[in-house]
Amino acid sequence: MTTPHIRNRYTDLIHQTFFFPRHGFEINDNKLFFQGIDLNELAKEYGTPLKFTYLPKIGSQIEKIKKLFNDAIKKYDYKGNYNYCYCTKSSHFEFILNEVLKYDADLETSSAFDLTIVKKLHSEGRFDKSKFIVCNGYKTQQYVKNISELVTAGFENIICVLDNREEFDLVDKYATKTTKIGIRIATEEEPNFLIYTSRMGMSYKHVLDLYKNKIHDNPKFKLKMVHFFVNSGIRDTTYFWSELTRLVNVYCDLKEECPELDTLDIGGGMPIYTSLGVEFDYAYMIDQIVFYTKTICENRGVKMPDIFTEFGSFTVGESGGILYTVIGEKEQNDKEKWYMIDSSFITTLPDTWGIGQKFILLAANHWDKEFQRINLGGLTCDSQDFYNSDTNSNQVFMPKNTASDPLLIGFFHTGAYQESLGGYGGIQHCLIPAPKHLIIDKDENGEFSYKVFAEEQKSDGMLKILGY
Repeated sequence: MTTPHIRNRYTDLIHQTFFFPRHGFEINDNKLFFQGIDLNELAKEYGTPLKFTYLPKIGSQIEKIKKLFNDAIKKYDYKGNYNYCYCTKSSHFEFILNEVLKYDADLETSSAFDLTIVKKLHSEGRFDKSKFIVCNGYKTQQYVKNISELVTAGFENIICVLDNREEFDLVDKYATKTTKIGIRIATEEEPNFLIYTSRMGMSYKHVLDLYKNKIHDNPKFKLKMVHFFVNSGIRDTTYFWSELTRLVNVYCDLKEECPELDTLDIGGGMPIYTSLGVEFDYAYMIDQIVFYTKTICENRGVKMPDIFTEFGSFTVGESGGILYTVIGEKEQNDKEKWYMIDSSFITTLPDTWGIGQKFILLAANHWDKEFQRINLGGLTCDSQDFYNSDTNSNQVFMPKNTASDPLLIGFFHTGAYQESLGGYGGIQHCLIPAPKHLIIDKDENGEFSYKVFAEEQKSDGMLKILGY
């Protein structure tokens, strides 16, 4: 009887542990390809650290959700429309908004400067005045001024969502033309959260009073939307479904008093893949959202609302990635080995140390080599500048490194929030420069195109910011 061969190559580890290949990842000659792109050739051509955005993923995400909602609407004969809104706070870059708007998405904003972007897009013919703009967030004076300016300029579907009762007086002060408004309902947080009720939005107990006392008889306003936002996002959990049914009933309560109300905005994003070891049934969750909404409205004798969703991370998250080269090794004791990358996690992936966010992490080369447990260290002198745990596992395994052919590693689905949280173009921790950023597109013939959006940050730019 022969002893079976022990599989300890990195390729064996990945194939035995995860669903692989999937999500655009595949292996060719022991090298990682992403969406058909040879990442080793990419690193050779442009160097590392290298951030990249794969634009076609944005459109495919939008089209996926639109199809699933429209399929559910048809299945249940739902008497309302669906609108896909992109949350601009996930990524404000011009190349992102350009791609989003190609797929007839509407926008959700969070602050005054967001609306400056809207003005710019409109002036260049990329955003029509008839498209929806859902204005969320706590309203400052400048934010309300900008909303009023757009309404006056003829943006007919801008909706100012009230976060609190006092906000109405500020909006009333600056409104010069009939303004569409929404009301954000505060959701109950998950049982394990630090607080019971979200700080955003207002208690449903106050909504009817606000409508009857301040909105109903004011000719400057039309209440069009009830909005709620579940912080955990749309998940197939008892918590989410209970909040959805509770808040659809709040919509029905208000609809019985306000005939003009016709829209339900379900805030909270769809989950994205931050691990190869999970699966999400998007079709089922969307099916149930439409089913629950229809059933409750029919039982209450209320006309079904148009459904809006606000997806930021889902829209852009899976389009992003970053490549690093292992430039050194350290062995601190018998058990702890460190691979030092040529950048900083604090600089380039702030979510990894700020909130413990995990991303898909894969070696880009050496898949045929033996793997070992390691920690990843960044270049700063901060003790938090490390990454040493994959999703559902307190360890990271990587192929053994060789000095003659350094290991190339990639973090994937990083396209949301990292640039803004990391202080894009500003001062980085320990003055570690922001990496080069590459935009990758695909033409109608399936050919890739590459454009450097930003070169690696230079020292003279940092010195200027610092006043030298």
